[in-house]
Amino acid sequence: MTKPAKDLKEKEVNIHPTAIVHPGAELDTGVSVGPYCVVGEEVRIGKGTRLYPHVVIGDWTTIGQKTTVFQFASVGAAPQDIAYKGEKTETIIGDNNVIREFVTIHRGTAKGKGRTVCGNNNLFMNYVHIAHDCIVGNHVIVANGATLAGHVTIEDHAILGGLVPVHQYVRIGSYCIVGGASAVSKDVPPYVMAVGNRAHLFGLNMVGLRRKGFSKHEIEEIKKAYNILFRSHLKLSEAVERLKKELPGSLHADRFIKFIENSKRGLIRERVKKRHEQASMD
Repeated sequence: MTKPAKDLKEKEVNIHPTAIVHPGAELDTGVSVGPYCVVGEEVRIGKGTRLYPHVVIGDWTTIGQKTTVFQFASVGAAPQDIAYKGEKTETIIGDNNVIREFVTIHRGTAKGKGRTVCGNNNLFMNYVHIAHDCIVGNHVIVANGATLAGHVTIEDHAILGGLVPVHQYVRIGSYCIVGGASAVSKDVPPYVMAVGNRAHLFGLNMVGLRRKGFSKHEIEEIKKAYNILFRSHLKLSEAVERLKKELPGSLHADRFIKFIENSKRGLIRERVKKRHEQASMD
C-alpha cells in the first residue's frame, strides 16, 4: 500500500533534502529520490525504484517496482502536440525498467489513447524519446538517440538500433531488430531484420531468435511463413491465405497474420535490387 510522500518515514524511503516531491505523490517502500529531483502531482512510484539526481517525473505518472531512472531523464512531461490543452492524461511505466540519461517520455493526449505506456524489463538508452500515446511492450531495447513519434507501438522483445526515427502510428513487431540509423515509416513485421532509409526487410532476425530460445522447428516455421509472405511474389492478401492453409495452427504464422491484418500504414518489404547491383552479384 503506497503512502503520501509527506507521511513517509525516513526508514521507508530515501528522499534527498534538495528534492521536491509534491505532497500528493505516493512513494512505496524502498524508493530512493536523488538530489534535485522533482516529483509531480499524483505521481505513484513502486517499491524499490530509484531516481538518480536531477530526474523530473511529471504529473499523473505511474512507475512500477525496481525501475531505475538515471540523471537528467524526464518522464511524464506534457506532450509535444499543439492540440494538447493541459488535459489530465497519463504516463505508465512498468517494473524493472532501466531509463538512462536524457531519456524523454511524454504523457498521452486526450485525442489519443490518453496515456503513454511502457511495460516491464525494458532498456531505454541515452537520449531516447518516446512521444505521446506510444505503447511499448516488455523486454524491449531502444538504443541511443532513437525517437518514437506519437502513437507508435513496439511489441515484446523488439530491438531498435541507435538513431532510429519511427513515424507516427507505426507498429514494430515482436522479436524483430531495426538496424541503426534506419528511418521507419511503415510497419515492421515480427521476427525480421529491417534496415535502411527508408527501412526495408533484410531477412529474419535469426541470431535474435536463437538467443531467445526458439527451437529449430519453430525457426523453420517462421522461415516458411516469411518466404510465403515476402518472397512468393504473391499479393499480400493471397500470401496470407496461402499461409493459413500451409501452416494451420502455427503460433508464429498466426502472429504474422494478425500483425498484417491489423496494419494501417502498410508493411515494409524487401528492397528490389537494381540492375547494376544484381549484375555485380552474378
